[in-house]
Amino acid sequence: MSRFWKIALIVVAVVVLAIVALRLLHKPAGAGGPGGHGGMGGKDNAVVPVTVVPVVRENVPVYLTALGTVQALNTITVNPQVSGQLVKLDFTEGQPVKKGQVLAEIDPRTYQASYDQAVSKRNQDESLLATARSNYERSRNPKYSQYVAKIDLITQHNTVQQYEAAVAADNAAIRDAKVQLDYTKIISPIDGVAGIRGVDPGNVVSTSSNIVTLTQLHPINIMFNLPEQNLDMVRKAQLAAPLQVTALDRTDAHPVATGGVLKVIDNQIDTSTGTFRLKSQFPNVDSALWPGQFVNVRLQVRVDDGALVIPSEAVQRGPDGDYVYQVQGDNTVKMQPVVVAGEVGDSHVMIGSGLKMGDQVVTEGQFRLKPGSKVNPLKPGEVPPVPSDAELQKAKQQGKGGFRRH
Repeated sequence: MSRFWKIALIVVAVVVLAIVALRLLHKPAGAGGPGGHGGMGGKDNAVVPVTVVPVVRENVPVYLTALGTVQALNTITVNPQVSGQLVKLDFTEGQPVKKGQVLAEIDPRTYQASYDQAVSKRNQDESLLATARSNYERSRNPKYSQYVAKIDLITQHNTVQQYEAAVAADNAAIRDAKVQLDYTKIISPIDGVAGIRGVDPGNVVSTSSNIVTLTQLHPINIMFNLPEQNLDMVRKAQLAAPLQVTALDRTDAHPVATGGVLKVIDNQIDTSTGTFRLKSQFPNVDSALWPGQFVNVRLQVRVDDGALVIPSEAVQRGPDGDYVYQVQGDNTVKMQPVVVAGEVGDSHVMIGSGLKMGDQVVTEGQFRLKPGSKVNPLKPGEVPPVPSDAELQKAKQQGKGGFRRH
């Protein structure tokens, strides 16, 4: 090939490359690539509608939570105090009983007989005592004392004391027999609810037989544990005023019982668990709490006045900690780090640092945001207005402008 043709081919190749380069430089933005909707209508410049709420100040109660167990104020196993045949049960299983109510009766005939014998023995000894006193008083009378030997007078005096002691012993025996007789009627020592009976009428019972178990439900206790690092805070708060306790359902955390009061802080820490026990008491007027029930316990230890509060959905979790999207004056957003100091109910959180009162934070629409995004701030429940025909036409023209060749 001659030198001329070599130079011609090089020139043609250069011209072809130049034409291709020019076409690439003038390729419309909408023809492909990530800038397919470039110009004024590009996605990066789109205004994102978001829900925004301001940071507010509230008086926020501070709670400690734990798992608690409901415990009856009193649980009593009723056992007979004398043996015998059970003739009657005077309670209904599962129903309330009153203090002093007769729960059961044991055949009293043997104990009645013992009581009658004790009374008869006292009557006999009282008669002998009356005779001995009469003889002794007559012997001491000056009219007869000269005819009574001194040793006989001493003997009569001792006889009087002997019968006085016998009558005193008889009185004690009567009281004992009366107690045993009274024990044949088994009495409820508390107001409570009867459980399932352990015996049937006709059974011969002894002092080890279980008649029924009674539980006192009004008021009622809830026992729970807290970590030892909370001990000082709870003790100081309890010294100021009795702390309020609420029992919550374990399923959906709604209040089961309110009006509880912390009664006792245990006097030692469990070294195996690093926790300490607490006892709270509830009126339980409606019997919503039942012995053995598990509940979530919420103990209010203080109230923080003027705390900064925002909805919990505004807080996002990042690799460097918690943050919120804060709306700035030009309706752009920035990622603002925050420190969450605690929960406020089920829907809000208390902010320890990072925000001030009145700051606007995004609660809905965060997934479409990045730092610097332009937003259309909306109030909770508010929706963006429907665009007018003029706005739609303008957006359409801007979209077309993105495909215009230069």
